[in-house]
Amino acid sequence: MVADMENLTIFTEFLLMDVSSSRELQILQGLIFLVVYLGALAGNLLTFTIIVIDPHLHFPMYFFMGNLSLIDFGYISVTVPKSITNSLMGREMISLRACAAQTFLFIFFGSAEFFFLVVMSYDRYVAICHPLHYASTVSPHFCTQASCGSWASGLVYSAVHTGTMFSHPFTKSNVIHQFFCDVPQIMSISSQAVQFSEFVAISVSACFALLCFVILFASYVHIFSTVLHMHSVDAQSKALSTCSPQIATLTLFIITGLFACLGPVSRSPSIQTLLIAMFYSMVSPLVNPIIFSLRNREIKSAVHRMLKKAFQFHRIDFIN
Repeated sequence: MVADMENLTIFTEFLLMDVSSSRELQILQGLIFLVVYLGALAGNLLTFTIIVIDPHLHFPMYFFMGNLSLIDFGYISVTVPKSITNSLMGREMISLRACAAQTFLFIFFGSAEFFFLVVMSYDRYVAICHPLHYASTVSPHFCTQASCGSWASGLVYSAVHTGTMFSHPFTKSNVIHQFFCDVPQIMSISSQAVQFSEFVAISVSACFALLCFVILFASYVHIFSTVLHMHSVDAQSKALSTCSPQIATLTLFIITGLFACLGPVSRSPSIQTLLIAMFYSMVSPLVNPIIFSLRNREIKSAVHRMLKKAFQFHRIDFIN
């Protein structure tokens, strides 16, 4: 849908382009996305549920993990269900408001995850480097403040960038060569005023992001330095087992973030751009629950306890 104002075409809808015009391939893409989404949905909701209901996991580290699972659930739910519907129903259009909402939520969950990863690195730093002060430093009050601060920071960061990108009407084109409202694609069809404003916003936020990276780097340098000076092999193994899932998640987040920021902005639909977008929008929410469950002993023990209780309940119910 377009509106003409003094011979200037203003777009109020966007066209999401598929890689293939073949109906069969579009359906196949929708089914693949559905399988990935259901896997991420099950993994993150299971992790979040286990952390909430198991009293053995009511500690700060798992509190932050639960928030991270909730973020990953929201992150993948912003773009993939809409893409599944479009692929299976043969739709291509998305309204300006829906695109703005999708962009806002996508940036919001992505930035909130980054802030939580910074908080989690500090949590592991205190636990491993200053264990005697852990209870007083990482208190319930601190956890609440850190959690609210991370969510609020993501909200402000997303509001600033989304407000900047959609502050002016789109008059160049309404074609987005991606399966969702991808930020680089939106910027490529924005006006020069929007591109300049967003460049300023990115430059300012990059300074803050650099500070967060310094905190992350310093935290893990101190953690590994402390672990290497431990005399007990068991203590080293336990310390590494508690922070290795977070390091793996952080590494995956940084890699996918680099793909999102530095990936090429295609002017036409291609398999390469589709795979890159799938990598930074779907892989992290799908893989993070697997990392937590495979690398964290307490999470694995909680899963076993839950399955054991469920089996005993069904067995008693069957006998009765």
